Amino acid sequence: MRWLVGWSSTAPRVAGIGSAGATGDDGETLHPVGSQLLWGDPDPLWAVGDWRPDEVRVVKADADNRIAVLGICGASDEELRRALFTARGGALRHLTAWPGSYTAVVQVGRRITVCGDLAGARPVFHTPWAGGTAYATAALPLADLIEANLDFGHLAALLAAPDVPAALRDTTPYEGVRRVPPGHALVLRAGAREIAGYEPVASLAVAAPAADPDHAVDAVRDALVEAVRARLSAPRHVPDLDPGPVPGMGPAERRARRGMPAPGIGADLSGGPASGTLALLAAGLPGRPGTLLGHRTGAGERLLAVTFNDLAVGGREAELERAGALAANPRLHHVVVTGAEETLPYADLDGPLTDEPGPSLVTAARHRARLASGSADHFTGHGARQVLDAHPARLADLLMDRKRRHLVRPVAALAKADGSVMVPARVYGAARRLARTPYRTGLEELAERLMRRRFDEPKGAVGASLAALTWARPGPAARWLTGEALAEVSVLLQAEADRSGTGAQRPGEHRARAALARSAADLRVLEQAAEIRSQRLHAPFLDNQVVRACRALPEALRVQPGARAAILRTVLEGAGVTGLPAGWGAPSHASSAAATRAGLRGAADPLLDLFTTPLLADAGLVEARVVRKALRAAAAGEPLPLDGLADLISLELWLHRLLARRGTCWTGTPARARAVPSGIQPRRGALASGA
Repeated sequence: MRWLVGWSSTAPRVAGIGSAGATGDDGETLHPVGSQLLWGDPDPLWAVGDWRPDEVRVVKADADNRIAVLGICGASDEELRRALFTARGGALRHLTAWPGSYTAVVQVGRRITVCGDLAGARPVFHTPWAGGTAYATAALPLADLIEANLDFGHLAALLAAPDVPAALRDTTPYEGVRRVPPGHALVLRAGAREIAGYEPVASLAVAAPAADPDHAVDAVRDALVEAVRARLSAPRHVPDLDPGPVPGMGPAERRARRGMPAPGIGADLSGGPASGTLALLAAGLPGRPGTLLGHRTGAGERLLAVTFNDLAVGGREAELERAGALAANPRLHHVVVTGAEETLPYADLDGPLTDEPGPSLVTAARHRARLASGSADHFTGHGARQVLDAHPARLADLLMDRKRRHLVRPVAALAKADGSVMVPARVYGAARRLARTPYRTGLEELAERLMRRRFDEPKGAVGASLAALTWARPGPAARWLTGEALAEVSVLLQAEADRSGTGAQRPGEHRARAALARSAADLRVLEQAAEIRSQRLHAPFLDNQVVRACRALPEALRVQPGARAAILRTVLEGAGVTGLPAGWGAPSHASSAAATRAGLRGAADPLLDLFTTPLLADAGLVEARVVRKALRAAAAGEPLPLDGLADLISLELWLHRLLARRGTCWTGTPARARAVPSGIQPRRGALASGA
């Protein structure tokens, strides 16, 4: 893990706070473990973890005015210096408009500004500390700093309504540690904190001006090309040298077995449009696209393209054929990684502690098997679906803007898939109801559903689309929560509904942003859980400028069937890449549900042991016998929501890893406590035993 951490004090110099650290309650001097100091008192800032030299830049105008940028940023030092002068007046948005994925921290006198990103992949957290405010790009260091306990209300909301921002609010799994929402910045003035948005807010009273589809797609192409170029322009990194040959193994197999990525740049090549677009863009841009010569890779000057072939579960043969056709490009070096039962979901339940829980924990070993054969800098297509595809609730947005004719093609596609002539009327009626439903009413309806335990599972594509035409829906794991936990979330939603008033943004846009935030948060968990030493994962679709360009796409364009593949095909053609294989961009009919169910069957016994005396039951969130019954039913093939079980299992795994950790993120006396110092105290004794 890598993060930055610092604080802002209430006075120019507080006793015990300085460039050397801070004095804790026991008189010890606190430092972040494994840190490098970027600047000192009165408001120090550290970079913690295995940052590369080119990933940490500090530009100073004078002793009181400076900017730090951590991550991949396409701005030059001179651009950073100019941005620092502009930020003196309080402007923020320009700090988030450079290509790449990074966190910017600006100090102007005693004012400190920390900018989060639009997607939520690089979040910012804060908590009161030493009379001021401590901040970080990870929640666990702050939880250690204040010895925070678990926030059971947040954990309940994470299971009951993970896609509803009003349920999660700005909380984290740690009590007292808060999250800055995506699209906002944390502004600290001598310890006092303020959350400021840097994106313009669209009006509900006036429809947005009509965007030209061609210009919008061109903007997406330019943003993606700049995002890829920012990574290619960064210095190339070579992992630790290979210790030597192993009989019967080639260089790539040897590196993968030892957990070492190949030097240079690579990309996923799954056969889908997102990863294929990034691989072809990276290979086609001028310069050295991929690995370095002279490091025994067998692929000098070529981009390393990695395809995962699941031997345990078939059904993706067409995608593999397309990946092979794309890899025929002479600037690509293709590596196929095979996986059997040992790479199924749930096959390996051991792993590192991540900053927060996420469903990716149950599939981390599967991804690690693929990434071990990747490069030191590895492109992935994560986030493309969330930024390019239309959430079904966007149909209501079209009705609000009086663009009914654009509903014809998506509704016709649903009717064709369902085979019923009643589909258009049902979909139009649901979209019309949503367009006329206030946000407050939507939250109240969700609170009522949770209280009455109404968890009807939608059937088929039409059922899923109709179910998504709401402001908020229960999460797939909500059906297994206790009545007390659901009531707690229900009361919270009622309170948020009372505070929200009657207005909000358009429902489709609101649901799409929430889905993007959840996907970005889960990718952050995946990066930490499947981390390969000396490797960096790059998700250009989650860069600020790419997200902005995708949000500017007309809704009438993005709701059309096959819009994502058509947009990315146009992006590639605009970048000079043609000759895509037949069927490129076709939706995959194979589902990951088959692999998930096979993994559940294979890991049924370890999972049942995990939920013999679960920590979630100690927290009062579930009953052990209910979850064990659901695990047996899912392993037997009953139609249960598998993503809900993934949420439950991943949260239980994360709690076990959190409580089993030794040490803390801070130096100090050996007796210093860490986050959750007393463990989980049973909230309801009847539930802790599993009844």
